Amino acid sequence: MPHRSHLFSLRLAHAFREACFGETYDRSRFIKDLLAGVTIGVIAVPLSIALAIASGAPPQSGLYTAAVGGFIIALLGGSRFNVSGPTAAFVVVLYPIVQNYGLRGLFIATLMSGVILIAMAALRLGRFIEYIPESVTLGFTGGIALVIAALQVPDFFGFSQNVPESPFGKVLFLLSSLSQVHLPSAAVAAFTLATMFLWPKLKTPVPPHLPAVLIGSVLAVWLGHRGLEVETIGSRFSYLLPDGSVRSGIPPYLPSFSWPWLGEGPVGSSEPFTWGLVPQLFPQALALALLGAIESLLCAVVLDGMSGKRHSANSELLGQGLGNIITPFLGGITATAALARSAANYRAGAVSPVSAAIHGFVVLSSVTFLAQVLAYLPMPAIAALLVAVAWNMSELPKSIHLIKRARRADVLILFTCFFLTVVFDMVVAVTVGVLLAAVLFMNEIASLTTLTNISESPQVARSALGPGWRVYRVNGPLFFAAADRVFGELAHVSAGATGIIVQLDAVPLLDAGGTSALSKLMEHLKTQGTELILAEMQPQPQSTLKRARIAPVDGEFGFAPTLDQALLSVKSRDATSASAATQ
Repeated sequence: MPHRSHLFSLRLAHAFREACFGETYDRSRFIKDLLAGVTIGVIAVPLSIALAIASGAPPQSGLYTAAVGGFIIALLGGSRFNVSGPTAAFVVVLYPIVQNYGLRGLFIATLMSGVILIAMAALRLGRFIEYIPESVTLGFTGGIALVIAALQVPDFFGFSQNVPESPFGKVLFLLSSLSQVHLPSAAVAAFTLATMFLWPKLKTPVPPHLPAVLIGSVLAVWLGHRGLEVETIGSRFSYLLPDGSVRSGIPPYLPSFSWPWLGEGPVGSSEPFTWGLVPQLFPQALALALLGAIESLLCAVVLDGMSGKRHSANSELLGQGLGNIITPFLGGITATAALARSAANYRAGAVSPVSAAIHGFVVLSSVTFLAQVLAYLPMPAIAALLVAVAWNMSELPKSIHLIKRARRADVLILFTCFFLTVVFDMVVAVTVGVLLAAVLFMNEIASLTTLTNISESPQVARSALGPGWRVYRVNGPLFFAAADRVFGELAHVSAGATGIIVQLDAVPLLDAGGTSALSKLMEHLKTQGTELILAEMQPQPQSTLKRARIAPVDGEFGFAPTLDQALLSVKSRDATSASAATQ
């Protein structure tokens, strides 16, 4: 099926080769990519810093991720318009890793997730994105949004004391500590957040992140001149110079190569790296790989709808895997496609992955030329930026629409995934959500399989069958969840019958569970002396019974090509028996 080939293909640099070599790539297309790349690069700088800090990593790690990961994944992946870098969805997984294992644990988990993503690509698992219901996606993204927003409580309100780790604990702490709110910090956060939501109403081409952070920074400087200090990136973070001295802010250096396992350990721990850490980090690495795959492929699907192009799902997983393998060696954290930046990339006029690669150069340039300026960014403004990001990723209008209009099963799945994401983690939420969706779906499909008595229908009545014969029709698949019920009903209604004809023209599927249930029915009918004839079987049930070696037995069990032939066969035998009885 050509229209589904994008779900199965696997080719390194698929999108780049298709857009730049499969089509004419001239100067005008490059200029479009250049302008789009610069635009997205400017947007990505404050977001990358904010997301790295929210993940527990230093701000430069976010910039390195957007620069290195964004460049590599764009050129080696399978989507023309995906822009990769640190994303809000990863925060809930990355933050606990940093707290428990330090930066080296985060780098190792990122490296392992890259290997898992490549394995997923090799196994052609990209197509399974189709099997994640929208209720699951909305549930866990809403849960992630709540966790991200809760993580910003200390910086948003300027709390200096320890705040509980859990999202609910943070909210309760806020409600009980309103008198301890640092008003200058809260003011900077409030103005930044208000700008984020009000700026789009001006209908300007400038994205809201930049004016919001700029207004928050100007307000923080103004308050600082009046003795009301607000914490900034420069006051919280520092780095070592080659001579051993310490300087505040972001290091103005390009990322340098280092082994991921030689990074910093947990705060307060001086234990060296041991290989025993690797199996401990596997669950987190798997979570990062699954989340990265889901987010990048969902993003690619959305961009396909906007652009009319087709991504290669497995090629995108391959690019994501390679990007996440290389980035930790250069000080970056986990990267995946970001929907907001990718959509802005397309709207800015991008025509190929070159725009996302240029965005990486723009972010890298900010490290070397704007490091001192970025040190003035206030932490409350960064927190407000992340609150806005969390609000946008929650997709609350979609969730409300689903709750109002969808089946109760979908609503149950949404709330289950939301709750499990907040209380446990995303992997538990997605696993349980998909399994719950599958079980509920099977239950609904099983309920659609019906058994109808057609003994009084005109077609059967014309055949003038003897009173001991009954005719039934099954409509729907006879898989394990439905077959036991249907064949159980047949066993119940067969009491006292000479024989039963079952019309199966509307049964497209018979699985092993259905075959087992049929065998039980045959044994039951044999003991009570009732004959069973199956009529008008479709090819799949026929082949299933053939593989199970279920063959006709005279007087006990048989097949008929059509219902009319089954009726004629029974009528002929009855007539023969009656004739023999009179002689």
